[in-house]
Amino acid sequence: MDNTVTDSAAGSGKRAPDSSAPLVFGGESDHRSVKRALWRGLKQRCPQCGEGKLFKGYTSVREHCGECGLYLAGHQADDAPPYFTMIIAGHAIIPMALEVKRHFHPPLGLQLLVWGIVMGLAIWWLLPRTKGALIGVQWANRMHGFSDDPEEDLEHSLRTEENA
Repeated sequence: MDNTVTDSAAGSGKRAPDSSAPLVFGGESDHRSVKRALWRGLKQRCPQCGEGKLFKGYTSVREHCGECGLYLAGHQADDAPPYFTMIIAGHAIIPMALEVKRHFHPPLGLQLLVWGIVMGLAIWWLLPRTKGALIGVQWANRMHGFSDDPEEDLEHSLRTEENA
């Protein structure tokens, strides 16, 4: 069965996808999978090829991918990775701390020491993965310098207007 419907309202005779078809920006050959880019970012790999390393340090993004040459420095992750990292770590660790308190009643100093260390380690481990995932999502959606055509990149066009 054909998953397209005729666009009779426009009278063009062209076939348009129905509402159940997935939304794809650009042509079929230009499709960038958000899931694949997110997963590659979580693994701290280039969102385009999945082979090159994303970071040159803890969270310092490389200028270009060493494997495919993708320009990575245009990303704008800003404050989102720490925000998401704290939300994820807090939602995972605080319920555990409350359950330990409810069942075992450890001294306050011990709780602060243990949960402070656990929270610090969780944030240390999650931050680069969260930043990589966010960069992957930006690449998949052609945001912040990851567009194939600079004219399509809203931020690029706004920067050019400001400099003019």
